[in-house]
Amino acid sequence: MHSPALDLLRRVFGHADFRGEQAAVVSQLVAGGDCLVLMPTGAGKSLCYQVPSMLREGTGIVISPLIALMQDQVEALRQLGVRAACLNSALSGEEASRVESQLLAGELDLLYVAPERLLTDRFLSLLDRSRIALFAIDEAHCVSQWGHDFRPEYRQLDVLHARWPAVPRIALTATADHPTRREIAERLGLQDAPWFVTSFDRPNIRYRVVLKDDARRQLLDFLGDHRGQAGIVYCLSRRKVEETADYLASHGIEALPYHAGLDAGVRAANQRRFIRGEGVVMVATIAFGMGIDKPDVRFVAHLDLPKSVEGYYQETGRAGRDGDPAEAWLCYGLGDVVTLGQMIAQSGAPEERQWVERRKLDALLGYCESTGCRRQLLLAAFGEQHAGNCGNCDNCLDPPRTWDGTVAAQKALSCVYRTGQRFGVTHLVDVLRGADTDRIRQLGHDQLSTYGIGTELDARQWKGVFRQLVALGLLEVDIEGHGSLRLTPDSRAVLRGERPVSLREEVVRRRERVRGRGRGAASGPAAATPAVALSAADQPVFEALRQLRTQLARELSLPPYMIFQDATLRAIAEQRPASLDELARVGGVGAAKLERYGEQVLAVLREAEAA
Repeated sequence: MHSPALDLLRRVFGHADFRGEQAAVVSQLVAGGDCLVLMPTGAGKSLCYQVPSMLREGTGIVISPLIALMQDQVEALRQLGVRAACLNSALSGEEASRVESQLLAGELDLLYVAPERLLTDRFLSLLDRSRIALFAIDEAHCVSQWGHDFRPEYRQLDVLHARWPAVPRIALTATADHPTRREIAERLGLQDAPWFVTSFDRPNIRYRVVLKDDARRQLLDFLGDHRGQAGIVYCLSRRKVEETADYLASHGIEALPYHAGLDAGVRAANQRRFIRGEGVVMVATIAFGMGIDKPDVRFVAHLDLPKSVEGYYQETGRAGRDGDPAEAWLCYGLGDVVTLGQMIAQSGAPEERQWVERRKLDALLGYCESTGCRRQLLLAAFGEQHAGNCGNCDNCLDPPRTWDGTVAAQKALSCVYRTGQRFGVTHLVDVLRGADTDRIRQLGHDQLSTYGIGTELDARQWKGVFRQLVALGLLEVDIEGHGSLRLTPDSRAVLRGERPVSLREEVVRRRERVRGRGRGAASGPAAATPAVALSAADQPVFEALRQLRTQLARELSLPPYMIFQDATLRAIAEQRPASLDELARVGGVGAAKLERYGEQVLAVLREAEAA
């Protein structure tokens, strides 16, 4: 059964059908109702307001926090033949005036605008004189003061309902736990609106966590499996971003830095190269990524611990938006916990906020040290249950071995107590292993009952014990004490023998084998490793189509994915359409793209058949 919405989806966007909750959301908005939409990145949130904006009379006003995201979405829509524009600070006065005239004349299907501009008297007055189809509030989690991307301007967006009560509103986010969802609904006046919640699971992403042991070298080894692919590497500090980008570049990887301290022109140029290239690695602080709509990011790597599970989910969600296999790789150590704890303590935030941030950090540490399915833990943070093991995280693919660490835990906790709860891991390990150092003798710690009682484990294993005891909530890091460890109330049960402790076995990295692979990858050819395998007959056709896409993208100064995504090119290579009518039935080929590129695509296919 066809509907105007489905016909438009097929004709303009080239999709055969709606996915998940999309159809229900579209129906709600077309009928004039409000809604709150929670869908993971890559699930098609944008279609939920783009289709109703084109079906309803007037212009859909999309409130988006980032200029880069606006420009990308507007360009992608124009490629589909949709009348879209944006208003932001990047436009000249003349360009902005032209967009405003188009809005007043009813010549736009969608207009993207930043919340700061929307809230100005001038723009509100402009809307008063325009016909509005709907309001779409993207990245709605920015309204929450407890969220990871809080923006005060979002708090004032309740003016939309007060001023235009008859215009439907849709608030959308890809990451919001239950408290954040409630706050979004309350702050935006959407308490009575239905919630449309899709599973937060991103089954195409593989999650891996490794312990720091020469982190840059570990990163290089990891990149060996992603030769020629686009990806993002997140670091905590600006200095580390630049050092890491230089290190990767020195090993033959096209890596660029991105952080708020770089010159704005350099930042913009690096972002453009990342978006329009096909194998660029962006090394960045979390200032990068929220506005990135690049679907073919094949990996997201963290060289430092993120600040929360929520932030981690959002950052890793920038990989694999096209649905093809992608990887989220996290390299961390206990030092990250100390650094982030110090950042929280020095933030100047109210104690209540600091308490929330510390609990979020604790939850992420628990995720890192878990021996169970990582996907289950990640989804549980959003109130979602995942039945059984996922089969696509390191713990499911290669289950870690555990051991009864009760006695080791008692020794470690006793050592913390006997030394006065004033020392960090390195000194505590030296005491347990009976090291003969000047510091131990000066402090008299060679006279303690815990001195030398831990010779059965090496230093690396003891560091693992302490790290896991922190993750289990049996020890806490004293931030003001420069990373010293102290007991928590829960440690008493372990010391009394009332609570057993199971610990994961520390794995020794096979350094030479992995390093060799990393070096070979860095110096190898630039062609991307395919994310999805094609048959031997289809692969050359796919590569020829990619070459055509690259050529078109350069001619039009567009990112290649805006011409066609890899999934569409694979489908064309496999189906081998022989006419425009057949090509029109391939997913991702809408009417505008068929008209613009159809004949050139068919020419490539005819040439492949003749070869």
